[in-house]
Amino acid sequence: MNKRIALIHSSMPPLEEYIEEIRPLWDTLMLTNNGGIHKELEIKLGQYLGVDNLNLFANGHTALQLAIEALELEGEVITSPFTFGSTTHAIVRNGLTPVFCDIKSNDCNIDADKIEALITEKTSAILPVHIYGNACDTEKIDAIARKHGLKVIYDAAQAFGVSINGRGIGSFGDISVFSFNATKSFHTIEGGAAACRDAAIKEKLTKLANYGKNLAVEYGMELAGINGKMNEFQAAMGMCCLRYIDGELDKRKTADSQYRRRLENVEGIRLIPDKDCDTRNCTYFPILVDEERYGRTRDELAGKLLEQNITSKKYFTPLTPDFICYGGQFGDPDLPVARYMADRVLALPMHAYLSHEDIDRVCGVIESRE
Repeated sequence: MNKRIALIHSSMPPLEEYIEEIRPLWDTLMLTNNGGIHKELEIKLGQYLGVDNLNLFANGHTALQLAIEALELEGEVITSPFTFGSTTHAIVRNGLTPVFCDIKSNDCNIDADKIEALITEKTSAILPVHIYGNACDTEKIDAIARKHGLKVIYDAAQAFGVSINGRGIGSFGDISVFSFNATKSFHTIEGGAAACRDAAIKEKLTKLANYGKNLAVEYGMELAGINGKMNEFQAAMGMCCLRYIDGELDKRKTADSQYRRRLENVEGIRLIPDKDCDTRNCTYFPILVDEERYGRTRDELAGKLLEQNITSKKYFTPLTPDFICYGGQFGDPDLPVARYMADRVLALPMHAYLSHEDIDRVCGVIESRE
C-alpha cells in the first residue's frame, strides 16, 4: 500500500518552543480569563491582519454567533448556501432566518449581483463567506449594504492572511470573523477572532464572551453572555504559530503552483479559482470535475484517489439548506450554480507537509483516468 497522503495536517511549532511559551504559566497561574499571552496575541494578530478592534474567542463559531448577537440583528440574513455548516447554524441559533443567495461558478463565493433581489423589509444583514480563502466582491457587497442600511458580517474563517489591494481582509464589513481551528493555515488548536469596525462593538463582544461581565463594576453582569474566552494554552500555540505563518503560507503557495502546472490542462478538470495565489492563502485546493468531459464523476474520482491511499473531500456538499437538521424548513431556494458546484467540487490534499512527490502522486491519479 502506498503511503497515505492526508487531506490536511495541522502545522506544529517545535515542541521546545511551545514549552517555553507556556512555562511562565506555572509562575503566574493565570491559565485563562484574558491573561498576558492572550493580550499579547490579540495585539500581534491585529497588527499582522491589518485590523483594529480584534477580539479572541474559544473557537470561530463562537466568534460568529456572538458577532451576530452583538449587532442585534433581526429577521432575515442573506448568506451563502455553499459553506461549512457553522455559517448557517450561527444565524439560526440567533433566532434569525437565513436567506440563501446563489454563488458564482468561478470562485464559489456569493454572487453579489443576486443579493438585492433577495432584500425585503425583514432583511437586517448580509453574511458572505470568503470560500477557500477567495475574497468576495467586498466593494459591491458593502455598497449594497450602505444603500439599504444593512449590516455586513464576513465569514473569513478560511481567509487568514488574505488582502485586497494591500488591505487586510478582516477590515471589511462591520465585523469579520476568523477561525483558528487546527485544520487552518494559522491555528490556536481551537480558537477564533472577530475584527470590528466599531470599538464599542469590540467592548460588547468582550463582555458577551465573558458571561456578560463589565469588569469595571463589581458583580457587573450587564449582558446575558457565555463563556467564549480563549485560554492561555491556545494563545501560546497561536504565538508560536504566528512566528511561522509566512513560511507556512509560502509552502502552501508552492504546492498550489505545482498542482496548477500539472492540472491546468487536464480535460474536464477546472481549477477554483483559475488564478494564482497572490490574493489567496492556499488553505485549500478545490477542483471541479466535469463528468462529461473528464469521463468520470467527482465521486468516482474521489474513490480512485482513496484506492491509492489519498484522501480528498467533497467540500461543500450538501448545501446547508439541505442539512438533515433543517428538514427543508427553508423551502427550495433557487440555487442552480451552488447545486451544480456541490455535486462536482473536490478538495485535494493541501498542507505544508506535502512533498513534490506527494503532489505528483495525486496528479498522476487524476491524469490517468484509469
